[in-house]
Amino acid sequence: MKAVILLSGGLDSSTVLYQAHSDGYECYAISFDYQQRHRRELKSARLVAQSAGVVQHQVVNFDLRQWGGSALTDNSLELPRDRDIIQMSQNIPITYVPARNTIFLSFALAYAETIDAKRVYIGVNALDYSGYPDCRPDYIQGMQEVFRLGTKQGREGQPIKIVTPLIDLKKTEIIQLGNKLGVPWELTWSCYAGEEISCGVCDSCLLRLKAFTELGLRDPIPYRGNGR
Repeated sequence: MKAVILLSGGLDSSTVLYQAHSDGYECYAISFDYQQRHRRELKSARLVAQSAGVVQHQVVNFDLRQWGGSALTDNSLELPRDRDIIQMSQNIPITYVPARNTIFLSFALAYAETIDAKRVYIGVNALDYSGYPDCRPDYIQGMQEVFRLGTKQGREGQPIKIVTPLIDLKKTEIIQLGNKLGVPWELTWSCYAGEEISCGVCDSCLLRLKAFTELGLRDPIPYRGNGR
């Protein structure tokens, strides 16, 4: 059976790819170049896809800078830095890209239906980053209904299922799962800053570093700033 995996190259999506492979699916990865600030992640997506031996890796190109609205698509907006977990969870952060997961899942759905895939895997997580509205269980439930109503497969009684293995896991639990699956953390990328060395101070870097530290593990990628 086939599955489409949304792959950013980050810690979460890489774990999901390896989980889908472990679940016995032929894996078709899809990544997105939407002119994001941190396009460095696409390099990691390619490397992770190669390491996992995916059947095919699609990179879809479009430009969300024309609307902006996020620190990831508008370089005039500053990235949040040096925030603690409480600050990160108080409001929807400026790194939220409007409707991004809806756009991503729409592409993934079209890809999945074309190749007759039965599953779409996505690495959303509602615990360590609850500020994002499109990473929550009720959002996924709503999109599952879209998958059912908006496709030939769905109307014929065989809707493509959205799989969210990480949605209820803490970041430490995700790393533990990835370790069991053999995820090559050294190939992954989480930093929002868009440079060749992780900044160590953006929200994504801090969450990642915190989880590795809590587990007593060394994160194998290099950091500057307050990171290792």
